[in-house]
Amino acid sequence: MINVKDRLVFLQEKLTSKNYRVTPQRLLIMEIFCQHEGAHLSAEDIYRLVSQQFPDIGFATVYRTLELFAKMGIIERVHFGDGKNRYELTQHGKHAHHHLICIKCGGVAEVDEDLLEKLERAVGEEYQFDILDHQVKFYGYCQRCRKGDTHD
Repeated sequence: MINVKDRLVFLQEKLTSKNYRVTPQRLLIMEIFCQHEGAHLSAEDIYRLVSQQFPDIGFATVYRTLELFAKMGIIERVHFGDGKNRYELTQHGKHAHHHLICIKCGGVAEVDEDLLEKLERAVGEEYQFDILDHQVKFYGYCQRCRKGDTHD
């Protein structure tokens, strides 16, 4: 579990070091990411959650904050082929995890095992290429959709 207080301090330091303002809305967006660790939230999801505490906040403000956080490396933008950007906290010092994406319900699960490290090293050596990261997405049907269960 992510230590929310440490993440908020990290965010404040990162924002002020780049001369960005630390606003309650930005802090709340970071809190939301910490509270939904492992979730892949869309801008609409974040907007809905933030507007519960800041009813007057505009969607554009949330979107600009997400873009700022992505640019600063605080969060990562991920695409699952559904036409939406989704965001998750950057896992500093960890290899990117892989995703299982259900093509029926749109559910996303994370695969923490990185089975490609040997392949990554071999490709890097063979092609004299300094590989920094990779992404793998598996598309198929989740257990519930395979069984015909509903996702209520």
